[in-house]
Formats: sequence, structure tokens, C-alpha cells
Amino acid sequence: MANALVFYTNPQSRGQIIRWMLEEVGAPYETQILDYASTMKAPEYLAINPMGKVPAIRHGDQIITECAAICAYLADAFPEAGLLPAPADRGAYFRWLFFAAGPIEAAFTAKAVGWEVPADKQGMVGFGNFDLAIDTIAGAVDGKAFIAGDRFSAADVYVASMLDFLIAFGMLPPRPAFDAYLAPLRERPAYHRAKEIDAALMPKS
Repeated sequence: MANALVFYTNPQSRGQIIRWMLEEVGAPYETQILDYASTMKAPEYLAINPMGKVPAIRHGDQIITECAAICAYLADAFPEAGLLPAPADRGAYFRWLFFAAGPIEAAFTAKAVGWEVPADKQGMVGFGNFDLAIDTIAGAVDGKAFIAGDRFSAADVYVASMLDFLIAFGMLPPRPAFDAYLAPLRERPAYHRAKEIDAALMPKS
């Protein structure tokens, strides 16, 4: 098929974000499971993503990598799914989608590797410091059902996935604002389908 949708992933990866997004989109897609030590570094996949990382998608002749970019692309490519906000809400949509992909991702990477930005260098770093980044995203979701406007969007898939992952692995202390935002999103049918699919693909111990 000319516009076939192919999803490259590993169930133990950020591919879980895109699995949820694909289930929300509802379009048929093919899944290719890659192994970290072999197929992810094979020439065939490096032609898709030279970084040798997942997830990635191929949609017809388009190749998209990076979770936030994939979410944004799918929302645009499948408008019937309703995952792209109305124009009046696009500012918040893009702002928080890419804030989670930029400052939040960077803040947690720094924390995970034990790197703390010196106080006199925080102005040079996009996320400033860990607490500032977390307080900012907490403020963005506090009291809101959705991150942009009055309906669910691709930005919620990405932001909620990031918060969900970080809380689950003990990298982010729970907060009432996060709990209230995440609870109803975790009840979405597409979220449950995605989790069930990836759980079934996990290596058996």
C-alpha cells in the first residue's frame, strides 16, 4: 500500500508513547519489533534512523523519528482522529508538546546521570534546573483535564506518557496536580489497548 503505516519499536522503550498515539489515531499499522543489540543497529534500520534508536514510523514515503515529532505528525496526517486542537488552542498545544520533549526530557536525563547544573550556569541551559522544569509542567496541568484547550490532543499523549513513565520509575515524586491530570487519561480505551499490546510483547522471564 502506498500509504502504509509502519511502526518500528521495542516494547521496553519510548515506543510505548507512540503505541498509545497510534491506538488513538485508529488507522491500521504494521509493527516491526527491533532488538537493541541486533536489528536496531542493522543497516536496514539505520537507513530509517541513523541513530539506531526507536521509535520511528514510516508512512508512505515519509520517515519520522522522535516521539514528539511522531505525535505531531500523526495528529496532522489523520485529522479525523481529532488529535489536533482547534487553531485557537495550537499555541498551548505546541508549547507544551515541545516543552516536554525539550526541557523536561533534558532535566531528567541530567538527573539520571547525576549531573547538576551549577547555579551560575543555569541561564545557559534550556531547562534551567530540575525543580524549575518540574514546577513549570506541574503548573501547566494543574486544574486542567487537557493540556491544550477543552479536548484531548496529541500533546496529552506525549505529556501524560512522560509523566506516567517518570512517576512509575520513581524519578518524579507524585503531586496532586499530576495525579488529577493523569487519572482520567489512564482510563482511555486506547491507553489500555496500547498497554496490553506492549505487555504481551515483553520478553518472558
